[in-house]
Formats: sequence, C-alpha cells, structure tokens
Amino acid sequence: MTMHKTVPVSVDAMIEDLRTLVETESPSRDLAALTESAKVVAEVIESRLGGQAVLVESEAGPHVHWSGGGDPAVLILGHHDTVFPLGTLERRPFMVEGGHATGPGVFDMLGGLVQAVHGLATLDDRSGVEILVTADEEVGSRSSRALIEARALACGAVLVVEGAAEGGALKTGRKGCGTFQVSVTGRASHAGLEPAAGVNALIEAAHQVLDIAALDRPDRGTTVTPTVASAGTLDNVVPAEATVVVDVRVESAAEKERVESAFAALAPHLDEAQIAVTGAVSRPPMPESASVELFALAKTLLPGIDGTAVGGGSDGNFTAALGVPTLDGLGAVGGGAHADHEYLVVDAMAERANLVAGLVRARQGSRAEADETA
Repeated sequence: MTMHKTVPVSVDAMIEDLRTLVETESPSRDLAALTESAKVVAEVIESRLGGQAVLVESEAGPHVHWSGGGDPAVLILGHHDTVFPLGTLERRPFMVEGGHATGPGVFDMLGGLVQAVHGLATLDDRSGVEILVTADEEVGSRSSRALIEARALACGAVLVVEGAAEGGALKTGRKGCGTFQVSVTGRASHAGLEPAAGVNALIEAAHQVLDIAALDRPDRGTTVTPTVASAGTLDNVVPAEATVVVDVRVESAAEKERVESAFAALAPHLDEAQIAVTGAVSRPPMPESASVELFALAKTLLPGIDGTAVGGGSDGNFTAALGVPTLDGLGAVGGGAHADHEYLVVDAMAERANLVAGLVRARQGSRAEADETA
C-alpha cells in the first residue's frame, strides 16, 4: 500500500485554521478562555467536516467531541489547552516565515488538530471516525480520562495527534509519568536564641530528597527527579514547613508499583518531624506493543518514517494501557514544545494530514472486513 499522492489537501487552508486556533488563547485551567477555544475548535471541525461537534462540559473546561456516524472504528485524540498564559500571543504572535509557523501552541498541539481535520476532509466516507479534543491534557486529564477511555474502547483504535518526535518520527511508546509532593511539618523556633527547640523542616526535607533520589533506576527506564523545593519564612527562624515536588517517569507497570510503594513508605529522619505524601504515577506507561499494528501500517503508507519511544506522556498512555491499539506523534513536525521557540514545519503539514487520512481509511477497511466475516 502506498500513500495517495493526489489527495487535495490545501496548506493555505490549514494555515488559515491554524491561525484561528492559535489566536484563540487557551491556557489550561482558564475556564473562560477554554470555553471560547472549544467553540472555535468546534467551528473549525464543523466547517471542514460537517455534522455537529458537541461541547462536553467539565470542571476543567469543555471537551469537543465529533462523530462521523456509523459504528465507531477509530478515535482521533488531541487537546486544545496549552501551557501558555493569556497575553503570550501579544508577545509572540502567530507568524509564518522561513517555512516555519510560530506562535503559542502551534506544535503542541494545535497544528496536529488542524492537520487531522483537513486529512479527514479528503475522505468521502467519514463513518466510524470520532474526534475528541480535550481541555485538560496539559494538567493531567483528570476530567477527561473517563471520556477518553470510553471512546477508545468503543472505537478500538486511537490516533494521537500530538507533535512528532525529533526528525518527524512517530511516537511508538511513552513512559508513564506522575508528580509527587512531600510535605514536611516541623516546629519553628528562634534560630539564634534556641535553635534546638525547633524541628527543622528544611533539614528533614534534605533527608527526604536523598531518599527520593535513591529511587532512581535509569537501567530500568525509571527517573525520579526532585524538581521544586520550598522551606522557611525568615532567615532567623527554624523552618516549620517545607515541600518537595518530584517528577517520576517509568517504563513498566512493575516500576510504577515499586515507586508508588516507596513514596508511601517514606518516613521522617528527625524526631517529631512529620511528613505527608500526595501524588501518583497518574499516566500509566504506553508500551511499544500497543503501537505495533498501527505503526506497521503507517510505514506502508509513508515508507521511511521512523518510530521512537519517548519520555513524555500523553492521553495515548491511557488508551494504550487499556490494550487499545494506539499510535502517537501523528501531529505537527517541528519542535520547541512548551518553549518560546516552538515551531511547526509548514512543508510537512500536507504529508501528515494525508498520513492520518490513510490510517483512517485503512482502519475503516479493516472494520468493514471484520463485519463481513462476522
């Protein structure tokens, strides 16, 4: 099977829609901005694909769901929230220059949404296709996870239009990831007059950081990285409180269980110090086995395309953990996610749109064959 080379994808039209989405700022947790963004995403989908895009209200903002009708066969999965606060657009407006589109969210992941929609628009038959664009991926997908999992199970295959890996590679595996917070309670005292009367929460936190860092197992693909710490109030007061925030990435369910158990077992080193631990590996690992079938198909559609496992998580972690075939990194080719130098490669947009369309067409064909033999 080869990629259809005559699929009429308009790059100019994709740039037009990308500009529309980027210029509708959508920072996570800003409900007013996300409500407006969801409406604009729905309008773009409806204008290109017809039908009705439904806004699914949640405490994190509206998710957008569209269906081409018929029996579910494939889910296109993305998100419209970004990490950039309101006002970023004024400082870093949408631009197309030198073959790159720039602006907040072009690569992560508004470009992927636009490419997917325009790819689907080239299909005469859109039955069995669903699009789900969530409002809280950047902050953990707590409000959208159940909906994501339900639609993934119903469709039986998931194409995640997050940005591509380096060099345009597809993402065939992802680490599970999560955040933990260790809160330390000590007792304040005067640092000069009676330091021994206090319980130094900062010293206890230092002990905890060393214990936590010792959980790191790079040979197993596990990273446990203390990232943010705070303690104390004044320079002459023994600190009564401290917090340590830790980023965790794991490749296996066994490592997820080991790390979570170790955090639960953390104990104070100082007499009278108390610690409390919150958090979990909230996104399970996405094993490469989940992408084998779809990645093989992608290689027949676009010979030479690479696949790689990456450390970051996405909503594809949830669908893969359910055993639903999942392929990630189908979105924009570019880089600089979450950074001021974020960019999208314009010349790759049509190819990626056609790749999504080809995968959907193949999935529709597979579902039809299965129905005939049932």
